[in-house]
Amino acid sequence: MRSTGESTDLKIRPETPADRAAIHALHVAAFDGDGEARLVDRLRADGDLVLSLVAIDNGQIIGHVALSPMTAPFPALGLAPVAVSADYRRRGTAAALINRGLDLVRDDRWKGVFVLGEPSYYERFGFSCRMAEGYQSPYSGPYFMALSLGGDRLPARAGRVDYAAAFSSLA
Repeated sequence: MRSTGESTDLKIRPETPADRAAIHALHVAAFDGDGEARLVDRLRADGDLVLSLVAIDNGQIIGHVALSPMTAPFPALGLAPVAVSADYRRRGTAAALINRGLDLVRDDRWKGVFVLGEPSYYERFGFSCRMAEGYQSPYSGPYFMALSLGGDRLPARAGRVDYAAAFSSLA
């Protein structure tokens, strides 16, 4: 084991069509229901999975992260959902998936990423509630955060941002 708690066999790669059932099952188990699993399926069906990465340990999918396009004043992505198998939590798996995903989209045309989550967790990746304050969204508030992928500020400081249409089904 590494000092981060990650297994030495952990591999992160883009999802393949053969992974879809395992990703679905992972989200159902991780969230104790099928809302996030259906969200990923719909993002995929709508062509809105810009990046979908899986974490694999000993040949099994134990984690998943998705990034999808957002409507924003600049090219932006939404980070969600993130799921890790219960037996692999608190070992750095989610952090490894998020870091790899952010590294991959930094090299692309995207300028920022938004996330809805616990600030004490997501701040370690550079997300900031303050950076998201000027943006109007149904999710605006103390858990809505933004990250600039090109420096310490986003290309615009305010505007309307919306997640992909599939997120509206998460009621």
